[in-house]
Amino acid sequence: MKHIVNKNDIVELEIVDIGANGEGIGKYKGYTLFVNNALVGDLINVKVIKTNKNYGYARITEIIRESAYRVEPKCPIADKCGGCQIQQLDYKKQLEFKENKVINCLNRIGGFRDINMEPICGMDDPYYYRNKSQVPVGKDKDGEINIGFYAKRTHSIIDTDHCYIGSKINNDIIALIRNIIIKYNIEPYDEIKHKGLLRHILTRTGHNTGQIMVCLIINGNDIPNKDILIDELLKAFPNIKSICLNINKEKSNVILGEKIKVLWGEPYIIDSIGDVKYRISPLSFYQVNSEQTKNLYDIAMEYADLKGDEIVWDLYCGIGTISLYLAQKAKYVYGVEIVAEAIEDAKYNAKMNNISNAEFFVGAAEEVLPELYKERGIKADVIIVDPPRKGCDEVLLDTIIEMKPKKLVYVSCDPATLARDLKY
Repeated sequence: MKHIVNKNDIVELEIVDIGANGEGIGKYKGYTLFVNNALVGDLINVKVIKTNKNYGYARITEIIRESAYRVEPKCPIADKCGGCQIQQLDYKKQLEFKENKVINCLNRIGGFRDINMEPICGMDDPYYYRNKSQVPVGKDKDGEINIGFYAKRTHSIIDTDHCYIGSKINNDIIALIRNIIIKYNIEPYDEIKHKGLLRHILTRTGHNTGQIMVCLIINGNDIPNKDILIDELLKAFPNIKSICLNINKEKSNVILGEKIKVLWGEPYIIDSIGDVKYRISPLSFYQVNSEQTKNLYDIAMEYADLKGDEIVWDLYCGIGTISLYLAQKAKYVYGVEIVAEAIEDAKYNAKMNNISNAEFFVGAAEEVLPELYKERGIKADVIIVDPPRKGCDEVLLDTIIEMKPKKLVYVSCDPATLARDLKY
């Protein structure tokens, strides 16, 4: 059976919308095509690369008429690299796209209308902001070292020596490690054959402290010439406080293993958000955009409207970032997190900041909260939730409703699950 379009067809397309992941959307004789790097207003020729019953995927072969919002990406490999999206879209339009994405989810999934939505808070300069870099290491078909990011929807590494959204010092650290890999023949990992040693390079930088962590993810127990590696890193970057290995011998796409081996310094660095300091390990969840995190937490604090006599619950608290930030103005804060190591960090962070009005519990929020509410009668004036992309468990939402907090502040990284939970 012949479809309206088939693989390898070349068709002319006008882009009329943007998809959830920033891809352009156009219709050819009523058939929907998704096109990477295409923008609303583009008139383009595309080559169809995959078809399903109701929609397909295509790539640009020629731009006939450019969108009025198309700009030259700062990064020369932005069209190939999967490290970020929509660099070719004017930044003001990027913010508009994100704002509309939230509104559309609240309308379509949540069933909300006439939403009083505040203006989106963008950055003054949306470059060089990421405090964490995590890059795969491999070889190209000629045996040359490749370090960069995966191409979109593949595990082919797009080699680069400069990322425009990561902290600038990350580029220098990775360049030095690249030279060491080449000089001392450190074998990159081959995920198909499950052979080789070095899988990824992870760096973290303290945005406000300047402290640096370098962590090499390896398919083994140790790395050769580690003394030379340590000496060269410390000589070039005196702000390094942690050099470590992460052991991952699993044949999987999961980047980090569970075991950390310290080569030099501490197994963590210290950073701060406002007046609160945090200990961050290779496995810690910590927001990658430090400037916007401060803005986010200030808005969460504003919405919580703390007067100093409130009991606050922070669910999915991680290493206690929001908990301790709010503890500055709350009577008492309880944090809940399923990752035991994160709770240990949260307790350490409270002690390091001399914060005594915060207590942390290990466990699934949907299990811990009902138990403490029913057995210990701990109530809540304010509840903060900051769940993973899958959103909140229904048992947890039921308990929140039963507890009747005066305020609920929901920090979300996925507007679709946010809308679903708000509707519930």
